Amino acid sequence: MGDPTGKPVLHGGDLSAVRRRFPEAPLPWIDLSTGINPVPYPVPDLPADAWARLPTQEQHDALIAAAAHSYGVRDPATIVAAPGTQALIQTIPRLVPRSTVAIVGPTYEEHQVCWRRQGHDVRLVASLDDAGDAGVVVLVNPDNPTGRLVPVEKLTPRENLLVVDEAFIDLSSPEASLAGRLPPRTVVLRSFGKTYGLAGLRLGFALANPDFAASLRGELGPWAVSGPALEIGRAALADDAWLHATSKRLTADRHQLDAILMDAGFAILGGTSLFCLAEHPEASTMIDQLGRHGLHVRCFPHWPTRLRFGLPGDVAAFDRLRTALNSRLRKS
Repeated sequence: MGDPTGKPVLHGGDLSAVRRRFPEAPLPWIDLSTGINPVPYPVPDLPADAWARLPTQEQHDALIAAAAHSYGVRDPATIVAAPGTQALIQTIPRLVPRSTVAIVGPTYEEHQVCWRRQGHDVRLVASLDDAGDAGVVVLVNPDNPTGRLVPVEKLTPRENLLVVDEAFIDLSSPEASLAGRLPPRTVVLRSFGKTYGLAGLRLGFALANPDFAASLRGELGPWAVSGPALEIGRAALADDAWLHATSKRLTADRHQLDAILMDAGFAILGGTSLFCLAEHPEASTMIDQLGRHGLHVRCFPHWPTRLRFGLPGDVAAFDRLRTALNSRLRKS
């Protein structure tokens, strides 16, 4: 897991190191190391003043209304907009008195790092049942990278503070989310950039009781979300037709990805509509083979036989993945 004392956590999405490792790989590189929709929401034309002036309260309120619509939230006062869920993951531990924190994992490592950085006593547990009397419980649901989804019935009621990171839940059934039925002492995180393919926009949301939500807003400070992000987020979150069509496409693409990997000898362990966790006894060899073909995937030092594959974005990208894996098979 990551080093909470200051060593950066390794994430997908940075091609700089892998390009240096495989300088002869064909271009363009295909980055399958993230769980980000490879076909982004079509960014609408923005008024020039969206870049030239500070964001307005009216813009902010319009974004919150769109988020409430998309997430099925009745009270807009429970929604906090932030420059990405990572900012919220870093901020929430500062608002909670030092406590024991149980994180269901291994999972997205920044949760562990950020709680420890603020002096909390953090331990990883295998399931919610193992959290015991921890003052705070953190659950990524669906999990990254396994895709494990804990039913909402198991999440309520609780005496401790429950933080549920729903970064990958947009494409699940609405009943899988706590957003529309927020229990007491619960904070729900929702990502924007993954499903909408606009991770560089830096937009995310926290859902919490009004008092905790107000504390979060105060900690983030004024103008936490840029004017362009407010405008684009509002348009995208209100576009139900795009989300429905995207969900169908991603489901079909995930089935295609699974078939390609299984043909290459992988065992499919789990995932979501945006990524697949797969296992292969020669995973390290696979990484090198894919790298030589200009494809980057996510590996895990603590799981040396497992790889996470994001979705290829088009027919050509699927073909390159298939070719790279078939090339390995011909050499083996």
